[in-house]
Amino acid sequence: MFDVITIGSATMDVFVECEDANIVSVYSKSKKSEFMSYPYGAKVEISDFASNVGGGGINTAVNFANLGLKTSAIFKIGDDIYSEGILDSFKNKNVDLSNKIQDAQDSTGFSIILVSFQGDRTVLAHRGANAHITKSDINFEAIKNSKLLYIAPLNGDSNKVLDDIVKFAGKNDVYVCFNAGTTSIKRGFNYLKQILETAQIVVMNKEEASMATQIQVRPDTREVKYSEELIHPDIKEMFKKLKVKDYQIIVITDGGKGAYAYDGKHFYYCPVFEGPVVSTLGAGDAFASTFCAALGKTKINIGESLMMASVNSAGVVSEFGATQGLLTFEQIEEKLKQHPEYTYQKLNS
Repeated sequence: MFDVITIGSATMDVFVECEDANIVSVYSKSKKSEFMSYPYGAKVEISDFASNVGGGGINTAVNFANLGLKTSAIFKIGDDIYSEGILDSFKNKNVDLSNKIQDAQDSTGFSIILVSFQGDRTVLAHRGANAHITKSDINFEAIKNSKLLYIAPLNGDSNKVLDDIVKFAGKNDVYVCFNAGTTSIKRGFNYLKQILETAQIVVMNKEEASMATQIQVRPDTREVKYSEELIHPDIKEMFKKLKVKDYQIIVITDGGKGAYAYDGKHFYYCPVFEGPVVSTLGAGDAFASTFCAALGKTKINIGESLMMASVNSAGVVSEFGATQGLLTFEQIEEKLKQHPEYTYQKLNS
């Protein structure tokens, strides 16, 4: 039996940093958007370059195992030079690979990550085999014999298996942590609601939550300063729409502003744990999977779990690579002891 089994993508990630990249902000009365730009038609010099293994299925499996949980991973790869690199990366990771799917007729996922001078990133993704997971590929018996099923975003045709695995987990009393991706969100709220009803823990970033609920986060105006409130009222409305069952815990991450959670009785806010930022790739995976694991360790203390997730996420963003800076629970607890001023806030619903 596994403590946790993950399902999601597996990719070879190439990180590219360029000092000539610009960040362009575009504002309207109701929306703010930011874009990474390069001189059009120019030959742009790269200032830094690195390659690592990534993808939601792999990142979270490695993190769960690093936190001491017996872990297996379901992911699909091809039979090529990139698949060799992915499999080789697991040699010292203590993750069971008996449930991997390998298809020589498909290509392994590949991503180019454009890193800004602020440490944020834009990802150019080739899904490859990640988009072609079928029901027949999945070892449902392994899911049945797991305590927790962690579902990372499933893209392309792979999203079609989401209904089957969630229903199966529910029927077999397997806890589900659902990290919603854009493919499932774009299928509409009525579809998403069916998945939400079975998941005990749901994690989205603010942009995904806005897309799922169709609620826009309004910027400050001359009359109203929403930014002065601990939790934006529009984020509170997102929580109330996303929480469709009493037993659920909903988490919304908000980049450098921190993360929020809602259990139906209280709202929680946890700021970012400060540290150097090299690349934000993998931060969301580290946060979500650490939060799920920490809920078990803390006996469902949501505030403490948010803090642990933030500390581990800060470790990841301090290095290139989505799993390079991961910490153990002992290391996370030591970091928190060294920073007694770091804490969360709790508000009544």
